[in-house]
Amino acid sequence: MKYDFCIVGAGFFGAVCAHELNKKGYKCVVIDKRTHIAGNCYTRKQGKIHIHEYGPHIFNTNSLDIWNYVNTFTEFNQFIYSPVAKYRKDFYALPFNMWTFNKLWGVQTPQQALDKIDAVKYNFKKPENLEEYALSALGPDIYEKLIKHYTKKQWQCEPSELPSFIIKRLPFRLTYNSNYYNTKYCGIPKSGYTEIFQNLLQGIEVRLETDYFKNRKYFDSLARNLIYTGKIDEYFDYKHGNLDYRTLNFKHQSLDVPNFQGVPVINHTCDTHEYTRTIEHKHFDRSISEDDTVKTIITYETPIPWEKNMTPYYPINTPTNNNIYKKYNIEGSNIKNCIFGGRLAKYKYYNMDQIIGSALKQIKKIEVKKWV
Repeated sequence: MKYDFCIVGAGFFGAVCAHELNKKGYKCVVIDKRTHIAGNCYTRKQGKIHIHEYGPHIFNTNSLDIWNYVNTFTEFNQFIYSPVAKYRKDFYALPFNMWTFNKLWGVQTPQQALDKIDAVKYNFKKPENLEEYALSALGPDIYEKLIKHYTKKQWQCEPSELPSFIIKRLPFRLTYNSNYYNTKYCGIPKSGYTEIFQNLLQGIEVRLETDYFKNRKYFDSLARNLIYTGKIDEYFDYKHGNLDYRTLNFKHQSLDVPNFQGVPVINHTCDTHEYTRTIEHKHFDRSISEDDTVKTIITYETPIPWEKNMTPYYPINTPTNNNIYKKYNIEGSNIKNCIFGGRLAKYKYYNMDQIIGSALKQIKKIEVKKWV
């Protein structure tokens, strides 16, 4: 059977493209080398608890159109994400806000916090990396306790080697507001994220445990067009060099207690252990009370050094990596009948709503001949 589109990857970009193309009447086949759909958003249910298999995912957006779009595939709960940071024995509010500054310095008003930050922050004319930006914006106290060691663990390199936009994503407020996101719409699917992908891919052929690169000629000949969401350097057989990615190890553990840490996520910002976050999944679901389950499930999230055969989660946008990506991007833009999309193919940190938006925008442009 011939297809109009072969789509490599069953994450958000691939699944949304497949769904929208299918509505237009195109024949699609989706392949993914994992044992499940939904990519890193995959959730599975254990008892009453939906486990975020690859780390916490909180859907948030300022776009009413995208919010309405995802709500057609599942029902979302209302959710306010308020993680905390643990540095040794002390807990601090995240994102950085008045609760954080009060705990650090005993200040009580926004002006007192500003005065303290102004007194301790470093003066760089033009901060050139994450470390310089953090020191110039917040000062050494916050940098040392809440940023430096967490960043080194998270990205497996020195903060001075990373671009400043990584830390700029973290909100900074002079209010007693611990809501992580400033977006208009925020929630988590009541039935887990996997249901979204099941509905997106309904009626579309999906082949799991199928590696595109193990039979590339066959899949290239299977369809008129290719949508590729994997690593862009792998697509080009690493001809311009290897890109670096951040990879993670997730250790899930069931505990015989109803409530382990009292919050969905704790960021561990000291260097006394390797893991960066502990996740307690029951706290993502407001319908589960603290004592509603006898057991709870936690996850230890630990960054590990990147190797080619590992699962990539995030691009590492150092100047060297970005220069390598530019070469791949130029070459990819000249390939007819091939669309690159998603975090790995675009080598960019996208939120879920951004990936959905880019997929919808891409599909609007598509007008190709169908197989008959």
